[in-house]
Amino acid sequence: MIDRAGPSLKSSVFNDLRLEGQFCDAVIKVEDVAFKIHRVILCECSDYFLVLFGPRCSPDKKVFVIPGVSPDIMRILIEFAYTGSVSVTTDNVQELLLAADQLGVMDVVKTCCDFLGERLSAENCVGIFRFADVVFCPELQRRAYRYMVDHFEGVARHEEFPLLSLQQLVGVLERDDLDVSDERVAFEAVLRWIRHVPEEREAHVAVLLSKVRLALMSMDYMQLTVLSNELVNTSTECRLMVRDAMDHIRTSKPSLDQLCNPLARPRLPNAILLAIGGWRGTHATNVIEVYDVRGDSWINLTNHSEQPRANHGSAVLNGSLYCIGGIYQTEPLNSVRRLDLSTRLWHEAASMCERRRFLSVAVLGQCIYALGGSDGFRALRTAERYRPEANQWSLIAPMQRHRSHAGSTTLHNKVYICGGFNGRECLQTAECYIPEANQWTMIARMNSPRGGLGSVAYAGRVYAVGGCDNNHRLNTAEAYDPADDSWREVASMSAPREHFGIEVLDNRIFVVGGDDGFTTHSDVQSYDAATNEWTEARGMEMFRSALSCCVVSGLPNIAEYVLPRDALPLHQYYTNQEELS
Repeated sequence: MIDRAGPSLKSSVFNDLRLEGQFCDAVIKVEDVAFKIHRVILCECSDYFLVLFGPRCSPDKKVFVIPGVSPDIMRILIEFAYTGSVSVTTDNVQELLLAADQLGVMDVVKTCCDFLGERLSAENCVGIFRFADVVFCPELQRRAYRYMVDHFEGVARHEEFPLLSLQQLVGVLERDDLDVSDERVAFEAVLRWIRHVPEEREAHVAVLLSKVRLALMSMDYMQLTVLSNELVNTSTECRLMVRDAMDHIRTSKPSLDQLCNPLARPRLPNAILLAIGGWRGTHATNVIEVYDVRGDSWINLTNHSEQPRANHGSAVLNGSLYCIGGIYQTEPLNSVRRLDLSTRLWHEAASMCERRRFLSVAVLGQCIYALGGSDGFRALRTAERYRPEANQWSLIAPMQRHRSHAGSTTLHNKVYICGGFNGRECLQTAECYIPEANQWTMIARMNSPRGGLGSVAYAGRVYAVGGCDNNHRLNTAEAYDPADDSWREVASMSAPREHFGIEVLDNRIFVVGGDDGFTTHSDVQSYDAATNEWTEARGMEMFRSALSCCVVSGLPNIAEYVLPRDALPLHQYYTNQEELS
C-alpha cells in the first residue's frame, strides 16, 4: 500500500460523497459495471481524463465507456484518485500497471514500477525487462537490464532467458561489465539460447560467439568443449575465432594487444581489492594499490598528498574508504580519513575517542567498529563504534581481553575478534560482540595462539590465518564454525607470514603482503574453500607489511580503478552507455 500524500480531509469528504453518489457529474462504465465519479477529481490525477472530460466533450454526455480495463482495476484507480492510496500486489501489479499507463495515472505507474523493481530476481528480470518495454517504463527497464548484467549467471539458467531477442542478447554479452565468474557461462548461455528455437537461431552462432571472450577460457575447455561443438565446428567463421582465441590463451599476462582483441579483453570485475598503506622498510607509506581480479593486475592509485599510515585499520561503507588510526612516525593516531570512491577525493572524518595502532576494524550494518590496539604504552580492551550519518565515534562495552595485533571480522550480525597480543604474549582466545546486547562473549579457543594474524568471514565461517604463536611465524590457518563453537584446521599457506592484509574477493580469501620476521613481501596468495587449496596470485608492485585491505563492490566508476580496457566502438543495446551504469 502506498500513500501519495496521505488522504486529506478534502479527499476524504469527496470520497464519502462518491460512495454516497452525491454531486457526481459523470459515470465511468467498464464492461457492465458503472462507477459514479466527480470529473474534477479524476482530472486532477490523469491527463487522460482531463482530455476525456475537456472542452471537446459534449456537456450533455454523462456516461463514458473505458475499454481494455477490468472493473476491479478501475475501482483501484478511482479509489487512488480520491484517497491518494493504492494497494499493489504481485497478483495485480501487471494489470494495474498496464491500465495506469493506458489512463495516464502516472503516480500509480511509478508505484508499480518501484514495486517490480524492488522484486527483481534472476527468475523474473527478463520478463520485467520486456514488460517495461511494452508499457514504456524506461527506469524500470534500466533497472531490469542492470540486474541482468549484474546477475547473469543466475539469469541465464532460468526459463525466461531464451526470450531475449538477438539484439538484446548481443547487447548483454558484449558488455565489459557483464558479471560472469568464468567465460564458460557466457558460451553455455549462447548455446542455451540457440537451442530454444534452433531452426531460427543457429544462423546467429558466429555473431554471438564473437561476443564471448573465448581467450579467457582454458585451453582444455576450448579444445574439448568449444571446438567439439557441432555448431562451432561446422562454421568457418567460428573456427577462425576459436583459433585466434587459442593463440591468445598462451599469453598469461594481459597486454595491450590482448585488450585490443575483443575475444581476449578481460571483463570488468564487480569488486576490487584495495591494499592501503603499511611499512616499506623502516618508513610508513601512503601507497594504495588496487587489484583487478579479472585483469590479474595491480593498479597504483596513490595520492601522494595523503599522510602515510601503518599498523592502521580500514573499512568500506556507503561508497567510501575509511583509513583509521595507526601510526605515522612514532605517535599513535586517532585520526580518520575518508576517501569518496565516486569522486576519488579525500575528506577528514571525526577522530576516534582513543589513539590506536595495531587496532582491528570491522563493519557491521551501518557502523564501523574499531577494536583494541595499542595507545603506545599498553594493549587496549576498549572498543568504539562510528556512525557515518552522525560523523561520530562512541565507546561500546570493552572486550574481555586486552588485544592489539588481533584479527576481526563480522558474521551473522556479530563482530568477532581473534587472537592478538596483550603486552606479554600472543593470545589463543577469541570473542564476539552482539550489538543489541552491547556485550562481548568468549568463544572457543583457537588451536594455536596467533598475534599479527588475519581474520575474515568466508563460506559461513570465521577464518584465522597466519600470525605468530610467540615463538614462530605461522603459515597455518583454521576456521571457526559458530554452529558448534569449534575451530578446525584448514590447508596451510605456502609460507609463514604476519601483519598482512586479508579480504574475500571473487569467492576466495586473498592474503596480501606481510612479513615472515626476516623479509617484507609483496606476494599474494588466495584460498578456495571448495578445494581447500592455496594458490599464488599476482603480487603487488611494492612490498609492504602492516598494511590493510578492503574490498569494494558495485562502484559505478569501477573502470577508473582497474586495468584500462580498450574502448572499441562496440554496439550496445542502449546507445548511451552511461544510461546503464
